[in-house]
Amino acid sequence: MISLRPVEETDIAVFYEHQADQGAATMAAFPARDRAAHFAHWSKNVLGNPAGMVRTVLLDGAVAGNVVSWNDADLGWLLGYWIGRQFWGRGVATEAVRLYLDELTERPIHAFVALHNVGSQRVLEKNGFTRVSTQPEVAADGVAEFLFVLD
Repeated sequence: MISLRPVEETDIAVFYEHQADQGAATMAAFPARDRAAHFAHWSKNVLGNPAGMVRTVLLDGAVAGNVVSWNDADLGWLLGYWIGRQFWGRGVATEAVRLYLDELTERPIHAFVALHNVGSQRVLEKNGFTRVSTQPEVAADGVAEFLFVLD
């Protein structure tokens, strides 16, 4: 069973392990943070953002990942999620995003996905997101990515 709940302090250590997995970081096209930077980021930028919404994803009671959103000055609401690699391929991300979107009713909401992360693109499409353009954009960090939107 997949469910969401507010983030608890102990979840952040599990999130650290998820993002420290080099295979997962490569798929997300997002560099892993060291432990201190990870905990500082979660404390200040994620949990410390009163305009954001953060949920822990649970699979049968185990911390499987997280879903977050925040309000960006240029695009409005942005969505992000990270599922631990050991939970991939089981529909966890798709269902977690669906549950999250039931709770977050703000629209439009945007999400960026690396060009090579086809699985994450499918998660968004299954949840009603559409790709904004047929050609990927190259971000400032050199990552080719698509922008998706849910109106």
